[in-house]
Amino acid sequence: MPDNPRRLDSVCVYCASSNAASPEYMAAARAFGAILAHQGVRLVYGGGGVGLMGAAALAAQDAGGKVLGVIPDFLTAHERPLKTVETVVVHSMHERKMMMFEEADAFAILPGGIGTLEEVIELMSWRRLGLHAKPIAFLNIGGFWDPLFAVFQHILDQKLIPPEFADVWVSVEHVEDLLPALRTMPVVAFATPPGLEQMT
Repeated sequence: MPDNPRRLDSVCVYCASSNAASPEYMAAARAFGAILAHQGVRLVYGGGGVGLMGAAALAAQDAGGKVLGVIPDFLTAHERPLKTVETVVVHSMHERKMMMFEEADAFAILPGGIGTLEEVIELMSWRRLGLHAKPIAFLNIGGFWDPLFAVFQHILDQKLIPPEFADVWVSVEHVEDLLPALRTMPVVAFATPPGLEQMT
């Protein structure tokens, strides 16, 4: 570990809202919520009380940690926000994602569905455009994210994104390695994407 690991006050967790998720994934979410609490790092999440989201938030709260949920009003009935944690209700998915982004110093990606995938791709697109330099780490339990990593590699092989893209995220297999990975990731600079030079 470097002599000066990155200070993280808040970590945003992207993960599934499904209660049908594997017990292994649910246990990992609970473990990560507890780890954040014990390390004094606030958990920022999508505001739901179900699935991995709810498991992580409840574990963080139970361990005495700070939690911020952000949820759009139209999802409150479906995702059932927790009444015992701080929750901000917004009007749209765009507002939700922007607030979660702004409130976080880093991003932890746990197993999730299409919503998680959308959040991840947007986050990495913004990183490619130089809109942020916040660390991104995947919890790749049992190779869950391997198909996505294969797509990333395919795009790299086709030279559609620069080689530096491979260094803006990291993957770990064990939940206890997730926070240390976020704290020690190097900052990678991109060249200005083609077409943006004229805008600067």
